[in-house]
Amino acid sequence: MKHKIPLAKPAWDDEMKEAAQLALQNEHFVLGESVHKFEEEFATYCGTKFAISTASGTSALVLSMLAANLRGRSVITTPMSFVASANSIVHAGARPTFADISVQGYTIDPERVRASLTDDTKALLPVHLYGYPANMNELRAIASERGILVIEDACQAHGASLGGVKVGCLGDIGCFSFYPSKNMTVGGDGGMVVTNDQRIAESVSSLRDCGRAKGKKYLHTSLGYTERLNTVQAAIGRVQLRRLNAWNEARRRIASRYDQGLANLRQMTTPPHCPSSVVPVFHLYVARCTHRDELRTWLANAGVATGIHYELPIHLQPIYRDMFHYVGGEFPNSEKLCREVVSLPVYPDLSMDEVEYVCQKIREFCHGLDLNK
Repeated sequence: MKHKIPLAKPAWDDEMKEAAQLALQNEHFVLGESVHKFEEEFATYCGTKFAISTASGTSALVLSMLAANLRGRSVITTPMSFVASANSIVHAGARPTFADISVQGYTIDPERVRASLTDDTKALLPVHLYGYPANMNELRAIASERGILVIEDACQAHGASLGGVKVGCLGDIGCFSFYPSKNMTVGGDGGMVVTNDQRIAESVSSLRDCGRAKGKKYLHTSLGYTERLNTVQAAIGRVQLRRLNAWNEARRRIASRYDQGLANLRQMTTPPHCPSSVVPVFHLYVARCTHRDELRTWLANAGVATGIHYELPIHLQPIYRDMFHYVGGEFPNSEKLCREVVSLPVYPDLSMDEVEYVCQKIREFCHGLDLNK
């Protein structure tokens, strides 16, 4: 059956089309005025002094770590994320060291981080997975004790906050992605680095632009890359940024309705409930199901798209097995989560009637399992 309720639906309308067309007609295609305005507006939104746009979220992470001079050092991150979180560490010449997630949540466990620290640890890379802020208070305390950096992978968490402070500026550097499935996008790949550190900002700005010296077209002070965000995409991003808060609020309402509709189902576990100081943004609404694959087939037959984020933790991806000789069992919480997670439709235009339909179909599935026991 063709899905009548998709998993996600990127926003695209006349205002974004007009912004893109005006940028094409009136600005430089590369590093035009819209790029600089988008960076200024994104920095203001996050509450940082600097924002530097990049070609993708992955490039934001890689360039941040290059700017922080982490080559040859250990960076602790979570195996429960999209593979780019760890890939970026490798691309920057550093070594990924994994620490498992907590049993209660989706994000890295500070106690397991402590157990993974060595004299070679130079930075922590927590991931705000699915739009849930990691336990930054404890992670910052660890980093402060050891004198190491915190680089936030906020690629799924635009607008999420902890204690009234937006993610991305809770550590030393924050990195965002504007891939089309994210809470806001730029009509394709794109990324952003935010920081209060002028040296990091200037280094990332140079590295993304072929290593150019500031204000010098053909003077290069580093082995840079071509990782710029194009002007048309920045123009689209400026429109979407203005709507981000309203879109995130819509996602939270949808998540709350899912929580209510899926409560008390023995086979289902809804996402972790956050303390009042934590404001997630539900890039994905990820529940857990003991019969995940059967549920997905049931929902597909009912016209409801679902996803799995992710089928394998990073350490069990073939390339990481080959490079670092993981065999399975090293990070049991992440491995268990990957066997059970199911992403349900969530996007601002999803109606409450559609949410109720999804919940109804899941309840029917679970009641069927109970009857067949």
